[in-house]
This record gives sequence, C-alpha cells and structure tokens, in this order.
Amino acid sequence: MALYTAHLPQWKRDEVEEIKRHAEEYKLVGLVDFQGIPASQMQQMRRNLRGSAVLKMTRNTLIEHAFAEMGGEIEGINNHIEGHSALIFTNENPFRLYKKLQETMTKMAAKPGEVSPEDITVPKGPTSFPPGPIVGQLQQAGIPAAITGGKVVIRETKTVVKEGEVINAKMADVLSKLDIKPIDVGLSLQIAFYEGTFFEPKTLAIDETEYFNNLVLAAQQAFNLSVNAVIPTATTAGAIIGKAVREARNLGVEAAIYEKDIVELIIGRTQRESLAVKAIVEEN
Repeated sequence: MALYTAHLPQWKRDEVEEIKRHAEEYKLVGLVDFQGIPASQMQQMRRNLRGSAVLKMTRNTLIEHAFAEMGGEIEGINNHIEGHSALIFTNENPFRLYKKLQETMTKMAAKPGEVSPEDITVPKGPTSFPPGPIVGQLQQAGIPAAITGGKVVIRETKTVVKEGEVINAKMADVLSKLDIKPIDVGLSLQIAFYEGTFFEPKTLAIDETEYFNNLVLAAQQAFNLSVNAVIPTATTAGAIIGKAVREARNLGVEAAIYEKDIVELIIGRTQRESLAVKAIVEEN
C-alpha cells in the first residue's frame, strides 16, 4: 500500500509520533488482532495488562506510517498487519507476552459465517431440553437426537464441524442452544519484534511442562553419558569414582584377590555358594 507521507492532519501526526515514541521506549513491539472482542472484555484486558504493557489501538495506515518513518528492521512489522490490528508495547520477553495474551482468551458462541478454529464435537448424553421442536433442529444440523425419559438425548458423540470449515447459521444456532462455545476471543498475537528479531506465534507456543521435562531428560542423559564414558565434570566426578570403586570391588571378588577391603566379601560369596551346593546335594 502506498503511503502518503506529507500533509497529515495534526491528530494523525500525533498518533504516528506516539507510536514511534513507544517503539523507542519499549524493548518489544507487537501486533495483536482484536477483532470480535466485546467492549467490556477489551476494557478488562486493558486492566489486566496495565503496568506490564501498553495497548495502542489506531488505524492500520498510521501504524504503517510510523514504522515506515522509523525504517530499519522494525519496518518489517508492516508486512504482518492484517484485519483489525492493534499495537502492544512491553519490556517483557516475547514468550512471557504470548503466554499472558493466551491467558486473556475466552470461549464465545459461534456466529454464522465464522471459521471453526478446531473440530467441534457434540458429546453423547442427555440435554436439558424437554421434548419439542429442538429434536428436529438437532437432527437437521446432523446431530443424532431422540427423546428418552422425557428428555432430549444426544444418541452418539459426533463431530459436526471440522477445523477450518465455515459455521452456517443453522449450526451456529444449535451450538448456541447446546452452550457449546468454540470460538476463542482475545488479543491474538500476530508478530512480535524484540531486540532486533521477529517472533511468530508458532515459535512462542511452547508447552512449558513438556519443555521442562525435556530439559530434565536431557540433563539425566548427559549425566549418564559423562559417567559411562568416564568424562569427569564437577557434577559427575563423584559418580564416576563410585562406579570405579564398585567395579574394582566386584572384580576383586570374582577373581578371588585377597585384599583387606574385599576378603569378607569373598568369604561371604564362598559361604553362599557352599550353602547352595549343600541344598542341591540334600535334594538329591
């Protein structure tokens, strides 16, 4: 999109300068999509972010103006502007910001024409509906329903909308009546620019539990490798020495080498073997 850079009205000039000022003050500049967020929820999100981030809602063209004027790597943010974009400024690292924004997400009922972000499944079981027209409405939407014991019952679990499919009006109405809310609503991070690097959401979506477990496993494997390969470190030197002592002791016992530290072990082994032989003889 071509940008007109001269003769901006003063209020637009002020907006551009505010964006540039925030971009210079904060370590992270991000784009978020706020489409579909009710005003009351947006106000709550602003309160939740207060003190840790600044949310700036303005026109996309003014965002483009600001970063085009700044130039350099940060101008690449303009390549990610899409839909109803807003700016977020913070000194948090991008992983922490992404997690915080994910925590703002809530589930909402689907509207006709919306694209399903996931498979929508209607579970098997009783509903709260009394017998009536709802049975026909469910069946027309492809949901197997029947009347049992004076209640409307879903006869089997069924996926009614696949991820990426458009939710039609009939399906949206039925899902709303079943209180199924498949749409995530919240500030969705589009891109983050942090200390000269761009971070996409797919890079930031980390399962912290899995990540921690992988670190623990890697540490355990590195420890075992160091011990088994006899590569001493400050952490593994004690384990390596202990392993060497045990192996030397076992070798001494197996080879019947009479040293003061293993004589008792050799005698004990001999006694166990003689008892075993005695038991075999007595059985025969």
